[in-house]
Amino acid sequence: MKRLFVCFTLKFVLLVVLAAPAGAVELAHEFIGAKKCSLCHSKPAQGEQYAIWLQSKHAKAIESLGTPEAKEIAAKLGIENPQASGKCLKCHSTAYWFSEERVSEAIAVEEGISCESCHGAGKDYAKKSVMQNREGAVAQGLLIPDEATCQKCHNEEAPTFKSFDFKEKWEKIKHALPE
Repeated sequence: MKRLFVCFTLKFVLLVVLAAPAGAVELAHEFIGAKKCSLCHSKPAQGEQYAIWLQSKHAKAIESLGTPEAKEIAAKLGIENPQASGKCLKCHSTAYWFSEERVSEAIAVEEGISCESCHGAGKDYAKKSVMQNREGAVAQGLLIPDEATCQKCHNEEAPTFKSFDFKEKWEKIKHALPE
């Protein structure tokens, strides 16, 4: 009986492993999407970060993949449609979060590079009671972005990369809380 149980268990584990998509990313936290972040981060008391993001190139990252220039670059790389390729979406959509495979259905691909690309999947830290304690929020998955965060995409692997000046770019996207 014990042997039968072990055999069944091994077959089940093998089935689960084989059923997992190749390159699947294991996430410690779940994504919620920018619209849920906007519930608090659209207010003046919070620095209107959502409005700042909406005006940024990050919010329009998917649109940038639809330009003739992007399609030409993609074609040279053997990519038929950059707006549907994991090779492009890993840096142009939070739904792919640095992976060539989609990691979240909670986020529309069209959302582009949103809050959770830089700050981490937000389901566990999004509550106001958690966010009021920075250490507690970090323990629940909040990431504090830095230069290395940006360089996950702004690097030599990107086909249009020329250089990346973190301090200069940070000034364009920063969205701190008002004092």
